[in-house]
Amino acid sequence: MFPSSFDYQRANSVQEALALLSQHPDAKLIAGGHSLLPAMKLRLATPPMLIDISKIDDFTMNAVSPTRDGGTLIGALATHAKIAGGQFVPFALQTAASLIGDMQVRNMGTIGGSIAHADPAADYPAVLLALGAEIHVEGPNGARVIAADDFFTDLFTTALQPNEIVVSIRIRPAGTRAASAYAKHPHPASGFAVAGVAVAIAANPDRTVSTARVAVTGACAKAQRLSATENALMGKPLNADNIQAAAMTDNMLDCLSDQYASAEYRAHLSRILARNALTTVLERMQ
Repeated sequence: MFPSSFDYQRANSVQEALALLSQHPDAKLIAGGHSLLPAMKLRLATPPMLIDISKIDDFTMNAVSPTRDGGTLIGALATHAKIAGGQFVPFALQTAASLIGDMQVRNMGTIGGSIAHADPAADYPAVLLALGAEIHVEGPNGARVIAADDFFTDLFTTALQPNEIVVSIRIRPAGTRAASAYAKHPHPASGFAVAGVAVAIAANPDRTVSTARVAVTGACAKAQRLSATENALMGKPLNADNIQAAAMTDNMLDCLSDQYASAEYRAHLSRILARNALTTVLERMQ
């Protein structure tokens, strides 16, 4: 199908994009277009105007770079391919970016557009939750920071207010005894996550777990932390037995069900993928 007719404007700065959104409240932002355009072709979205932000020449919007404290700054316009090859990007985020779609999608799609769209089967949300990321946004009332834990609120729904724009994602320093990983079961047709689990672990000098953040995407209506698995890891040595026990802990997930995968299968996948991601973290920390 073809999208309905629409007007088009290109913004050259964040402030210009915000001004255009204020003038045209029903307009939609577009950068890579890999979330919005398919919906428009199916007439699931019929915005009267598209505001193109893909050419905004701003370091914060385009960066993939280290921060002064040893963390990582990722601009909202950074493509999946750029993140996958980023030297300072945490391993879990590199992995997730490298598994998105195909080469064409990775070279055009952006992290800002992906997380603002909040598809329940997208890869980034679980990784940002596991890494404890901060999402920096700007809107008509100024700039603010939203913790990843508060950003993904429901199916295709985020904490973004009307006319707010995602500007960047900041990831805190991992520390010397820390590692992350992402494991995914992709849908064979779309490549989206039937389930995907991201893990970020930090350890004490005695190798017991000091911080455990584990999150799942694809299985439920939104990405969410696996708190029972996290609690089962805390204070214990990260080894095969403890990984198995923690991964098999019941997180009481309210999983989605469709023709490809039942809710029970998605719950099972989340446990297996948690074990796989934790095993990768163990290997990377040795």
